[in-house]
This record gives sequence, C-alpha cells and structure tokens, in this order.
Amino acid sequence: MPISIFFAIALLCLLAGWVFTNFYRRHVQGENAPEQTVNVTILDKQAIELKETQPGQDDQEYWIYVQRGRLGPKREFQVGIHYFHALNPGDKGTLTYQGDKFLHFAIKR
Repeated sequence: MPISIFFAIALLCLLAGWVFTNFYRRHVQGENAPEQTVNVTILDKQAIELKETQPGQDDQEYWIYVQRGRLGPKREFQVGIHYFHALNPGDKGTLTYQGDKFLHFAIKR
C-alpha cells in the first residue's frame, strides 16, 4: 500500500479533530460565541442553595429553563436575582445570550 493513503488519513483525522474542538469551544463552552437573540418561552425556574459560601457571597444560584418555539430545543441559563423574580413560567419574550451566558430577556406583553 502506498504511504500517501496513510498520510491522507492522518491529515483528515487531524483536520476533523481541529474542527470538532473549535465547534465545541464556540457552541458548547461559549468561547468567542456570537451574541444571539431568539424568541422563547420560560418553562421553569429554580433557585439552588450553595453550600459553604463565604460571608458576603450569594448563597443561591438562580436558573431559568427556556424553549424556543413549541418543539425547539430546551436550554438553561443562570440569571441574576432580579430576572429570577421578574420572570415566571409561561412568560414569552426575546432572549439575548452569548454561548451559554445569559445577557438579557425582554418580555412580550
């Protein structure tokens, strides 16, 4: 067998690995992700107690769960206390996010 086939396969494997890591960093970890705006529905919200917090630190994390459209993917975002108390399940609006980072939510009334 010619060695060029092995070289081509190795090159394709390296290229596939590079594409996968860039895709993973951008879309899963949110590194250099573009800012996106979508219409969503708030499905649920949850406050999670944190253990072993230092004095002056928040003792809870606040999360919202959203869905794009009726059959769209479900996502979760950590939000601040003000958004947590202002949003309720069933609210619809425009969500602005960057990767996995919540930026803003505008309720449609």
